[in-house]
Amino acid sequence: MMTDSMTAVRPEQQLARNGLYRKIADAEFVATAESAIAASFSADDSSAQSRCALTDMTPVVRGGFRGKASADHLQALGLPIPEKPNQALTTDKGETVLRLSNTEYWLLGSVTDFGQTVADVRSQAMPAADCYPLFCNDSHAWLTLSGEHCAAVMAKLCGVDMRAEVFPSGSIAQTSVARINAIVVSHSVGGKAVFSLLFDTGYHAYMWDVLLDASSEFGGVAAGVTALMVD
Repeated sequence: MMTDSMTAVRPEQQLARNGLYRKIADAEFVATAESAIAASFSADDSSAQSRCALTDMTPVVRGGFRGKASADHLQALGLPIPEKPNQALTTDKGETVLRLSNTEYWLLGSVTDFGQTVADVRSQAMPAADCYPLFCNDSHAWLTLSGEHCAAVMAKLCGVDMRAEVFPSGSIAQTSVARINAIVVSHSVGGKAVFSLLFDTGYHAYMWDVLLDASSEFGGVAAGVTALMVD
């Protein structure tokens, strides 16, 4: 269900169209800085969402940096730095910093601020050398799985064991999901535990269908972003 502060919009009228807007036409959309995100669905079922819910987070802003000075740049922005590659940290504001290698970091935006733009993510002047922006906002789609059966769903599509005792919050796997290269992150969005999947945007609709089909065994459903917002 949309909150009182949200205003419904038509995704085809936004600056950038949501890549799934025809496929999820029964959703109610709200505006982000440049696009629109599915906030809720006409047939929302909280019981089904607790089993497994698939949410499109692609319209939420994100960015990345690569180079020896990247960690210093993120620290200057007041962001935490994961200790090792393939680790993630989530801030009090709901942003998540991913460390993908010794010198590459991605920043996933918060669901509490849909007005953020890519420029806001890079709001401070870049270092003069050894820090370069990565345009993962355009190159990668972003889906999340939430609910008690997430690990079982991923077991059908990926060779990495993602049970909580093996793949706890803050873990990252750079792996293959349904034969597509993907980054899978265990973290929290809006206060709810999720797996975030980031992958080539050309597979946006394909991965949506694959994950929805894999979750159907457990009664999984499509869900809007408000399903991730803990009261």
